[in-house]
Amino acid sequence: MKYLNVAEKNNAAKNIAIHLSQGTQIWREGLLQYNKIYEFEAEVLGQKSQMVMTSLSGHLLTLDFYGAYKNWQSCNPLELFDAEVFKSCIIKYEEIKKTLEREVRGCQGLIIWTDCDREGENIGFQIIEVCSAVKNDLKIFRAKFSAITEFSVKIALQNLEQPNKNISDAVDVRQELDFRIGAAFTRFQTLRLRKVFPKTIGKSVVSYGSCQFPTLGFVVERYRAVENFVAEPFWKLTVNHTMNGLSVDFNWERVRLFDQKACRVLHDTCKESPLATVTDVTTKPKSKRRPLPLTTVEFEKLASRKLNINAKKAMDFAEKLYMDGLTSYPRTETNEFPEEMNLEQLVGLHTDDPNWGAFAQNILDNGGPTPRQGNKSDGAHPPIYPTKYIDGQLLKLPERRLYELIVRSFLACCSKDAQGQETTATINIANEVFSGNGLMITARNYLDVYPYDDWSSTEIHVYQSGQTFNPSCIDLVDGSTSPPNLLTEADLIELMEEHGIGTDATHANHIEKIKERSYVKLDDGITFVPDLLGMGLVEGYERIGLNLSKPHLRAQFEADLKAISEGRKQPQVVMAEQVAKYKEVYLKVTAEANKIDGALAERFSEKPNTDPNKDNVMCECRLTCKKLTVSKESQNKGRPFYACPKDIKKRCKFFQWADGETSTSSGWSTNGRGRKRAYSSSDEWTYGE
Repeated sequence: MKYLNVAEKNNAAKNIAIHLSQGTQIWREGLLQYNKIYEFEAEVLGQKSQMVMTSLSGHLLTLDFYGAYKNWQSCNPLELFDAEVFKSCIIKYEEIKKTLEREVRGCQGLIIWTDCDREGENIGFQIIEVCSAVKNDLKIFRAKFSAITEFSVKIALQNLEQPNKNISDAVDVRQELDFRIGAAFTRFQTLRLRKVFPKTIGKSVVSYGSCQFPTLGFVVERYRAVENFVAEPFWKLTVNHTMNGLSVDFNWERVRLFDQKACRVLHDTCKESPLATVTDVTTKPKSKRRPLPLTTVEFEKLASRKLNINAKKAMDFAEKLYMDGLTSYPRTETNEFPEEMNLEQLVGLHTDDPNWGAFAQNILDNGGPTPRQGNKSDGAHPPIYPTKYIDGQLLKLPERRLYELIVRSFLACCSKDAQGQETTATINIANEVFSGNGLMITARNYLDVYPYDDWSSTEIHVYQSGQTFNPSCIDLVDGSTSPPNLLTEADLIELMEEHGIGTDATHANHIEKIKERSYVKLDDGITFVPDLLGMGLVEGYERIGLNLSKPHLRAQFEADLKAISEGRKQPQVVMAEQVAKYKEVYLKVTAEANKIDGALAERFSEKPNTDPNKDNVMCECRLTCKKLTVSKESQNKGRPFYACPKDIKKRCKFFQWADGETSTSSGWSTNGRGRKRAYSSSDEWTYGE
């Protein structure tokens, strides 16, 4: 029996082949130099078999429209909601497709080794579609694994499953809906706003994505909260007791008052009778909980907050660590380890490390790993954990820091909570109550390996109930309320997760997309603020009465996708419902588009063109273009185009077809992991969900 094995990336294929063959594999070139072919023998279903292992480079197939629907100005964008679509091979991956077709001819079976998530399952069915077209009697299997280690891939080969069509269908529905609504809204917005604001928009693409806009909406909402915040003055009392060089601060039970006169009266009363009486002293155990096992969202937040590595880069590096067999699969919602995992063995891999080896050994010497368990499981992958030890010096700096974060998080969650004793002393001064706290840490435990948390001791005097003393000072302090903070990337990911916008695998991409489109910008390198275009679009849609920047519409769709993947809803039903919703929204937008123009005009310095239906294309000289016609004998003879209006010797190099066609492609595709990529022309577009 001979099997074609296909992984998602070449590095994964190479490492899986090494593990299954004990390093005896031989390799040869595929038709694309980046995707090698590995051959070896292995036992499959109890039978010695010939194995051919190769790979893709992500999604192999992409969606497109037929004929006239490809061209931006050849149809009403409304028609794109219902126009027929088809899947074809991404041009740059044609050689990969041919490799699959060539190799499968000599095989009787097909084993899918793509990532075990929704996207990976969908890519698996793309492989099945290509291979089955050549050979329709293949025995098809799915290998399920969460780490590219020898143990994991051998267990996967011994427990082959069937591919899950429901999960793949959910991805197909998401891709098609995003493709349709993205194409319709983006063509409409871009073509209209280029004419209304030719100098400001120029040749930019004003994209729409049903995850992009809610993500933008979170940034706008927080920015408005900060901008509209009105600070209120307040006053409060503070007490300090300094003795033998130790200073203890006491906090007021009332916290603060917004009435200065009332606060001043209370302050005067305390100053007149300043004797403090200790009314209560309590000492109780205090603990600081160790982290839960690491999920994708928590990993992205930690990388952003503690390492200053943005989520997109962090996930790219985590993917490489996974492909190299150093860590488990980085896209997971699970925060509890399965009982069958040998955590003791995994901890033991790190006992010789000069930085955390002693801590790992201490875990083993004191009862073994006792991980704090969460309550979430995606049913596909365990939490993120290190699968292999490597000297960090052998890794490049960003990978080293992220590998260290994963190791330290794993060891911390397998350790014990930090323990301490907290003492609270309550005092009374002229019937006003104050309290002071002290903390003595008795066992640091996980804190010794986890620098991303901070917990420090605070000393306090030894007080006894009934004791009296004269405070060192009783002060009246003024202040004012503070606005909420602008959103950091970690805050934004948290909101997206909370409201169901995108998935743990796509959050980073949506954030990158709204940055690329100049909808938002980083104000100080850390916090997000809306840019003029982003703010104007949100305000424009609000004036129409549409809350496209709110999360509800997309969150419901994400819930429907989950229902499809679990077999509870039919793909075609969900597709029809969602298309109907967005078509209704589109009709309202096009009918009241002048409100978007008006909102943007208030943000831009450019006066809007009040007749957007009139040709008003600007060249690189910022002049209105001439509309000319190709006269040279060629396949384009008679075709209209725009060019600079200056004399031929002084013209800039601007060129744009007047019929809207930009290439042989429509400019829309759905390759990549939940991302859309275009080809080359200025009218072609890259968008996210």
